[in-house]
Amino acid sequence: MAKRRYDLPPLGFIQGFEAAARTLSFTTAAAELNLTQSAVSRQIKTLEDHLGVTLFERRHRALALTDDGRAFQKIAVDVLDRLQSSINQMRARRASNQLSVTTVTGFASLWLIPRLKRFTRLHPSIDVHIIANDRILDLERGSIDLAIRYTKTDKAPAGAERLFDEDIQPVCHPSLMESNETPLRRPEDLKHHTLLHLDYHGARKTLFDWGTWLTILGVEDLKPAGALYVSRYEQMIQAAMSGQGVALGVSPLINEAIRSGTLVAPFDRQAAGPHGYYLIRSETGAAKPQVADFCAWLHEEAAEDAVAEPLIASAGL
Repeated sequence: MAKRRYDLPPLGFIQGFEAAARTLSFTTAAAELNLTQSAVSRQIKTLEDHLGVTLFERRHRALALTDDGRAFQKIAVDVLDRLQSSINQMRARRASNQLSVTTVTGFASLWLIPRLKRFTRLHPSIDVHIIANDRILDLERGSIDLAIRYTKTDKAPAGAERLFDEDIQPVCHPSLMESNETPLRRPEDLKHHTLLHLDYHGARKTLFDWGTWLTILGVEDLKPAGALYVSRYEQMIQAAMSGQGVALGVSPLINEAIRSGTLVAPFDRQAAGPHGYYLIRSETGAAKPQVADFCAWLHEEAAEDAVAEPLIASAGL
């Protein structure tokens, strides 16, 4: 059996000794290390046995370092300081290649994550942390580099970079259009199908409200076969992809699904929505080159999507 190169005690025992030597108290050291006093005492005894020396004089209600204890304390502090310094430098180097992004769940699920492999292929050394949350997070307090926010144009904060606007249109799985019994070809055919609703208080009388769209399509009195209400946009689109009904899709979030044939737009109607997606860099993120690389890539992706083959002609609504 090969002999071990280093005959060293466990690192945790050295940390326990350093804390006890610095505070001259097993109880205080135990509290600092989140251990029991008896556990620290056993560690010190095991360490002394391993070294073959006595490190502490156990006096009544007091501790004192022996000469060997003082010598070992200098060694322990030096080793632990060097080890901590090296670890800090490694973490700093790794952190320098990270970026954190917060955005709404729909954008993350349908647009960002499906194409993120293109960014990692271009920048394999950059680690991306995505925080998908429909709440607006404080970038500085949360140490977040970048936000991609869905907001009205006139509400976008100063310094925000427009990524793209939104166009809204009815979409469904191709099977609904190809159905032999109830094909979806005209707005009137919606009476045979389930309408998928985004269930939130701000949707009423907007372009995310089916009442608004039935009026646009000229069938305001139509009664659909059914309704399904969901609380998140990506859930509505997933339901449409699985053939459960007709959804109101936001372009460009659904563009890839339409181009791939997973979704189709049954009517030649599209309306420009009042919202857009904007990039907002935090103060710390604005100084990071990896954030600049990520933002440049986002703009390139958005530009490529905009010049790709059009989905349908805009109805100019």
